[in-house]
Amino acid sequence: MAYDGEFMKEIDGLISGKIRRNESMARHTSMGVGGPADLFIEPESVDEVRKVINCLFEYAIPFIPVGNCTNLIVRDGGYRGAVVSLRRLEAMTVERKGEGNGFIYGEAGVSLSRIVERATRESLTGMEFCAGIPGSIGGAVRMNAGAYGSELKDVISEVGFIDENGMMNTKHRADLTFEYRNLVMKEGSIIVSAVFHLKKGRDEEIRRRVGEIISMRKSKHPMGYGNAGSVFKNPKDIPAGRIIDEVGLKGMRIGGAQVSEQHGNFIVNLGDATCMDILHLIEVITARVEKETGIVLEPEIKIIGDL
Repeated sequence: MAYDGEFMKEIDGLISGKIRRNESMARHTSMGVGGPADLFIEPESVDEVRKVINCLFEYAIPFIPVGNCTNLIVRDGGYRGAVVSLRRLEAMTVERKGEGNGFIYGEAGVSLSRIVERATRESLTGMEFCAGIPGSIGGAVRMNAGAYGSELKDVISEVGFIDENGMMNTKHRADLTFEYRNLVMKEGSIIVSAVFHLKKGRDEEIRRRVGEIISMRKSKHPMGYGNAGSVFKNPKDIPAGRIIDEVGLKGMRIGGAQVSEQHGNFIVNLGDATCMDILHLIEVITARVEKETGIVLEPEIKIIGDL
């Protein structure tokens, strides 16, 4: 897509961060695949994000917000529009309110690992289940990330948005609707911050639990290859990884993409995978599981772009 000089001049004047043309998304996704985005924009603050989004709305340019791109797959044809990276939104603060209550505020680009580390240092409990989960606050809240029986909805106090009209808006937990691996949002809204309500805990117990969870992740999840985390949502009562294993697909390979031999719900890039390899593997898994079990697996990862 060609962008005229007026648009480029205007948007370049809105931010202090970088704007790249035809940026390979393989450089940014944890899976290491993806064609070029027309524009890759990196605002340096929430206000710059707001200005960029309003400008994109004004010129009717498609856009998608991203964080660390850990659960994102971009097709080989790339993305026609602007990818707005929120990874430079990194402010984080801690506030104590009342006996035993702690609130951690983080902008969308703050990694979950930083939140867990800060909560541990402050002896605040509630975020331990996020230990070892890659990605940043924006994407994690958007998908209501969870593990080991807990989800972010359990600790969210409020979420800051740029709404579909390009205005700043804050919603408290009572006004938010969370589903399994999803926060219900209006089309065009972007998460720019979140506040987590945690409780005072015992330092040694918090550190022990964080260590246990990280050890479990290392033993179950593939660490040596590029991946996008869990590919499919877990159906009720049975993990997707177990289903995939039971139908005999663990280790299956198409091109440079392989169903992890360590965990059936992970697809890994062995080094030379294309997005098409990954998509074909997802199709094979979905078809085989439905044929043999009647279960229709739903993707947990987000897939964007042109073929």
